Amino acid sequence: MKKRMDALQVALNNELKEHEFYLKNAERTSNSVGKAMFEQIAGEEMEHYQRLKQLAENWEKQGKWPETVPLTVKDTPVKTMLKEAAKQAPKTAKGDADDLKAIRVAIDFEAKGAENYAKLRDEVSDPKEKAFFNLLANIEHEHYVSLKDTEEYLTDPVSWFRKRESAGLDGA
Repeated sequence: MKKRMDALQVALNNELKEHEFYLKNAERTSNSVGKAMFEQIAGEEMEHYQRLKQLAENWEKQGKWPETVPLTVKDTPVKTMLKEAAKQAPKTAKGDADDLKAIRVAIDFEAKGAENYAKLRDEVSDPKEKAFFNLLANIEHEHYVSLKDTEEYLTDPVSWFRKRESAGLDGA
């Protein structure tokens, strides 16, 4: 149990750092797509932090996986949000070097987060515990995929739009 509690503390620290990182970059960027994405993920990371904090407190008190911790977190709408924000932005609006640097740091955060939660999931046998860490691993992976998509948008918006628009030529 101590090893998993230590891992949970690391996860708590990481979620808080990521939340602060995303908020800072949402304030810094002038790119509307980047701003919307950073704000969305910042909120989601804070929700993860709050869930993990509640879990850690209850786990410590009870000495076992708590029965009362909700095993769900809000679905991540980052992909949808990215598409909606991009519709409002000019089709040639590239990100600046700071935006790209922040996105690439965030991609690394999310890849490591998904990997860490998957590792926690694989180390436990309790089905509820396994499901909870699997959910967090999947959400971090979704963030990773969305950030990669945002990186592509900020690097080459024209190609990004062309790729998305050609998928809808059938009128859908």
